[in-house]
Amino acid sequence: MPQRLHPSQTLLELLAGDDSDLALVAPDFPSLTYGHLRQQILELAAQLNHWGIGRGDRIAIAMPNGPAMIITYLAAAICGTAAPLNPKYKAEEFRFYYEDTNAAALILPATGNPAAEAAVLSNMLVIQAEVDGNGTVKFEKLRGIRSSRPVELATPEDVAMILHTSGTTSRPKRVPIKHRNLSASASNIINTYHLSDSDRALCIMPLFHVHGIVASLLSTLASGGTVICPAGFNALEFWRLLSDYQPTWFSAVPTMHQLLLARVDRNREAIAASPLRFIRSSSASLPPVVLERLEAAFNTPVLEAYSMTEAAHQMTSNPMPPASHKPGSVGYGFGVEVGIMADNGKLLTADELGEGKLGEIVVKGANVVDGYENNPEANAKAFTDGWFRTGDQGRLDAQGYLSLTGRLKELINRGGEKISPLEVDNILLKHPAIAEALTFAVPHKTLGEEVHAALVLRDRSLSDKELQSHCAGFLAEFKIPSRFHLLEELPRGATGKLQRLNMAKLLNLTEDA
Repeated sequence: MPQRLHPSQTLLELLAGDDSDLALVAPDFPSLTYGHLRQQILELAAQLNHWGIGRGDRIAIAMPNGPAMIITYLAAAICGTAAPLNPKYKAEEFRFYYEDTNAAALILPATGNPAAEAAVLSNMLVIQAEVDGNGTVKFEKLRGIRSSRPVELATPEDVAMILHTSGTTSRPKRVPIKHRNLSASASNIINTYHLSDSDRALCIMPLFHVHGIVASLLSTLASGGTVICPAGFNALEFWRLLSDYQPTWFSAVPTMHQLLLARVDRNREAIAASPLRFIRSSSASLPPVVLERLEAAFNTPVLEAYSMTEAAHQMTSNPMPPASHKPGSVGYGFGVEVGIMADNGKLLTADELGEGKLGEIVVKGANVVDGYENNPEANAKAFTDGWFRTGDQGRLDAQGYLSLTGRLKELINRGGEKISPLEVDNILLKHPAIAEALTFAVPHKTLGEEVHAALVLRDRSLSDKELQSHCAGFLAEFKIPSRFHLLEELPRGATGKLQRLNMAKLLNLTEDA
């Protein structure tokens, strides 16, 4: 049965398994019980206290996925504030995040990270996480001196983790996520998917991203289940992990799902021998055609969820059977209130929602953060009457299921006509020769913006005329892309998100005639 958690727990209190239960497993790493995990977290947090790091201090972590990263993250979060960073950043990027968070320390893997080390500020401690043959993580201080602090653990009101918004069009905003936000979000996810101590989650999302941390890691540990944590996502390695560890579910972004679909035919035996209870998709829109193909390939429900960093990940999700899960919808709120807000800041009425009226999606719940850090201007725009304004446009149907029509800032304004790029993407992906599609705006002299699409094709012989003819069967003329750009792959950010807003710049398209 799903476990109901108290909404105000710390991450240490959130660990639900008995001491002898299996918490973490990974290739080439000793399996760890909940008892061993708790012991390591407490010892490492006390070590950080001894070195002068404690509540309120930001601890940057530049480590790859795996048990050592998980243990380090949890120790940092219950001692101070964890600031997990993409270990593939360049030195200039590391320096920005150190300065922006006022990082007190950096924790590196045993193999080091030259770029992360090169960017270290003069007042920062540098710590290396070594792992012995028993799977025990030991911290070794490489540089820096601070006065020792008494052992003191975080409270539910403390900031467990500091992350940044993507910052695709402006400076990234700091999102301080408290322990109580994370425990509430983990509880919501457990109740959404009926997670229990018999579940085994395959964690393939990066652990510097809220999706991997909350959905795959924390919700599993909070339900007493087992986390399978390889070094990262590899579309070839995935099938061996499926066979060897028999996960009951996994969560990923659409990009990963599409890469797996491309290899389904040669791995049908592994799928048949390792049945999944469900597959989850989040962090980007999942085209309905991809959902349908995934369900057919894995013979299991594929449940799309809607999430943001500011909500400590999940806001809505399609439910488990026998309740309906709807392709093209992101479901409804679990422990989260969802509304649609007009431009004037007023919630749409039931009558307006019944008419299918569009507006900005807004949410409220214990998982939603109190606000951005030291950014009153952003907070004034993002929070209205206790509602967090997501910046996404959408509608609610009669059953309360939410459908996204796109980011408000990504909508294409072609001569006054507002076009949802997601709608065009989904139509393009209906064509069997199109593997991936990304519709985007390009500046236009008279229309303001014109519609273009970047494509990855299975059949490169497909002409623009054929593509436009396909679109014309489903879309009004003004929505049909005027140009198609054929690429070997679509540009993505570090967590797999497509770079829709940057596409015109990336393709050096300054203006459409």
